[in-house]
Amino acid sequence: MPILNRAGELHGEIREWRRDLHRTPELLFAVHETAAFVEAKLRALGCDEVISGIGRTGVVGLIRGKRGQGPCIGLRADMDALPMEEETGFAYRSTVLGRMHACGHDGHMAMLLGAAGYLAETRNFSGTVAVIFQPAEEGGGGGREMVKDGLMERFAIERVFGMHNLPGLPVGQFAIRPGPIMAATAEFAITVHGRGGHAAMPHTTVDPVVAAGQIIVALQTIASRNADPLGALVVSVTQVHGGETHNVIPDKVELGGTVRTLDSTSNTRAEERMRAICAGVAAAHGAEVEVSYRNNYPVTFNHAGETAFAADVAREIAGEGRVDTDARPLMAAEDFSYMLESRPGAFIFLGNGDSAPLHSPQYDFNDDAIPHGVSYWVRLAETALSG
Repeated sequence: MPILNRAGELHGEIREWRRDLHRTPELLFAVHETAAFVEAKLRALGCDEVISGIGRTGVVGLIRGKRGQGPCIGLRADMDALPMEEETGFAYRSTVLGRMHACGHDGHMAMLLGAAGYLAETRNFSGTVAVIFQPAEEGGGGGREMVKDGLMERFAIERVFGMHNLPGLPVGQFAIRPGPIMAATAEFAITVHGRGGHAAMPHTTVDPVVAAGQIIVALQTIASRNADPLGALVVSVTQVHGGETHNVIPDKVELGGTVRTLDSTSNTRAEERMRAICAGVAAAHGAEVEVSYRNNYPVTFNHAGETAFAADVAREIAGEGRVDTDARPLMAAEDFSYMLESRPGAFIFLGNGDSAPLHSPQYDFNDDAIPHGVSYWVRLAETALSG
């Protein structure tokens, strides 16, 4: 089955939904206008039930098939934008200063709305499709909050599927793999306490700047000397704060950053080594150190059976040779991971073509991908609920 004819016919309308959403980006859980837009569209498209306020501001639409009772599957899209200034110059660019849809969540919502409309119109399946619109993917853990709020139990969801666009992958192609497909994240904050003084008399101080500098360099040995070279581990210091003027050695320096891994063992080892390195370097300089290490999103882990199923569906849409079933994992993170911890499922990438990268001020979702995404969602639902 190639792209649905109906998806092609609806392309222009779905594209306009996407661009409307693009103009009014909202952040984290404060997606009130976005959720209202989604809720209104789901009602107009004929969903049997539309439920809002799940996981604070999440929305779920239920579509029941016409071929009798059956299981419920979940299809998920994310709703929130990023705190960035857009630099695309498009006529439909963000109208909100300092906010933009730089990750394609506007496209994800539009495609799932298009699929919901088609499924509500045809109902060529048994059971129920739950279309899930989730807030706060960009660091807020909206997926976790929806699961904690009883998403799976309330709607008796048995399997759950997610999709994300991927720049660099040609439009019309898909990529997926079983097992870890996106990384777990942790954030760390390190404060090095010294004794400040005159920059011309460093011997009377305990210089936290020098100690912090050596900590930054030493932390890179976690990946280069403490991790399996065939594994995947990233340790990045992304913030350095210390001092206020050129001739004063400060009392403290603050560092911050992130750790990315594809398994819990590597994450535990990274935290252990970080604490040991910081303590050792600080002691060598006569300084003191505090380390805060906070685990965030878990690994996005695709279940084998659901991954094979999703890949087969994608091949029906894209054709043989246009679905990569051994895609390289990304070290970015995704809170769909919480839904995959709660229920079997799979997360797939959809080609966005030769676009700017995700989280870039020049990024834009490629509207040419819309019919492919809509067709994938529809075919996946109809096949999963064909009994």
